[in-house]
Amino acid sequence: MKYQFGLLGIFLAAFATMSRAETQLPPGHPLVGLWRINLPEQACSEIYDIRTDGTTQILSGGQVVQTRYDISLRPDSQGFYKWVDTVVQVNDQPDCMGHKVPNGNVATNYIVMHATGSKFMMCQKAELETCFGPFLKEAGI
Repeated sequence: MKYQFGLLGIFLAAFATMSRAETQLPPGHPLVGLWRINLPEQACSEIYDIRTDGTTQILSGGQVVQTRYDISLRPDSQGFYKWVDTVVQVNDQPDCMGHKVPNGNVATNYIVMHATGSKFMMCQKAELETCFGPFLKEAGI
């Protein structure tokens, strides 16, 4: 019986970890808010709603994605915020590029903010050569 309780405790701890956000950002964090990236080649835009509670909603084409993120509170010495995003819910529609992201998908990117705070670039590595964007701050949608 003691062994079963131990396994149940491990399961509950794992479930609690999975169901909570990894990072909660303060309201003044530069990444909190609505962001848009325009994709003119696809005649489409993506909207990222980065919330203080550790979740993000991404709208891309017909796709609606809910994620749980872990974003660094401060940039590293080179100016990059590390962003690890895990998909927790997605509809079955394609994004602007025609792709479907699977549930559970984990993406790690690096963000470099513009000095004005009104835009950022997303990078595949903490290297400027791997960046794309800009993502533009939206006042509200």
